[in-house]
Amino acid sequence: MALVGIDLFAGAGGMSLGARLAGVSVTFATELDSRAAATYHKNNPASRVILDDIRNIGAVALRGHQKPSAPVVVFGGPPCQGFSTSNQRTRSKENPNNWLLREFLRVIREVRPHWVVFENVKGFVETEGGLFLRMLLQELHDLRFATAHKILNADAFGVPQRRGRFFLVANRCGVDFRFPEGRTTEPVTVRDAIADLPHLCNGATENWRAYREEATSPYARSMRGKRKKSPNHLVSRNADWIVARYPFIPPGGNWESIPERLMRNYANRARCHTGIYHRLSLGRPAVVLGNFRKNMLIHPTQHRGLSVREAARLQSFPDNYEFVGSIGFQQQQVGNAVPPLLAKAVFKEIVGLCGA
Repeated sequence: MALVGIDLFAGAGGMSLGARLAGVSVTFATELDSRAAATYHKNNPASRVILDDIRNIGAVALRGHQKPSAPVVVFGGPPCQGFSTSNQRTRSKENPNNWLLREFLRVIREVRPHWVVFENVKGFVETEGGLFLRMLLQELHDLRFATAHKILNADAFGVPQRRGRFFLVANRCGVDFRFPEGRTTEPVTVRDAIADLPHLCNGATENWRAYREEATSPYARSMRGKRKKSPNHLVSRNADWIVARYPFIPPGGNWESIPERLMRNYANRARCHTGIYHRLSLGRPAVVLGNFRKNMLIHPTQHRGLSVREAARLQSFPDNYEFVGSIGFQQQQVGNAVPPLLAKAVFKEIVGLCGA
């Protein structure tokens, strides 16, 4: 019988998509944000999405989505901003979002799944000296789960982005889980990922666009399928004085290449982090997307920010996955998502151990 999945803190559905690609039947998801939930529902119509705070979702609702005798995997990751190494202001036990980990563990206690997959930013391991990781491991040990955890780099699993994520996999099936090793071949590059997508202007607003050229890379072909058009070709409209900075930045460069006369609105340029005004390089994987609009992440050859679809490609979402809501919410959904191909690699190992 196929492994049944329950996705907590589902967001736009990156982990669910990865699980489905690996053969998991994802039947149920929870999400608090209505825009992310709308994107999830549009692309995962077979899954029921409960739009509510997880603290309000009790055992009856959770258990009601299990199929009798089917092995169950509960997966997800509480909001990660409180664990991120880029968040030094509220990266502590004082951040209430960090304690949503307790709700994740409550669900595990109530549902008693066969498998658990927990995902978060790398900083989860370090926050409060490892307090949250120790709590997670101890609770799962007390529930008789065997655990394994590791930092996985997305570019080792076919994602055109250097993005390290923390994964913990637990099971009470008595099996020895080993994380996949990843590829030893050359990584997928930004060129491989987005070269066939249309030329766009600053502030582009046309959602559906035809492709600019035939896909020349296996990665682009896999993202396109047989489609002639794709959605989400939306670009933030940046002010002229911001766009005037872009021509000075070479591929792989950042704000340091911008003349000081164009950066006078910064009280102290030395406090800018390296991700600000970073221009992607065609011949390499992308840097971490995260909040790519706020960071002014720049297209490798055009003087503009990334489109939602370009960012989705760099996250490994296929072109039939349509994000909904305003452009700002679409950008947030893409940036916050777990890369589906990374999630697929983890779930594929689990499915193999289950004999599915």
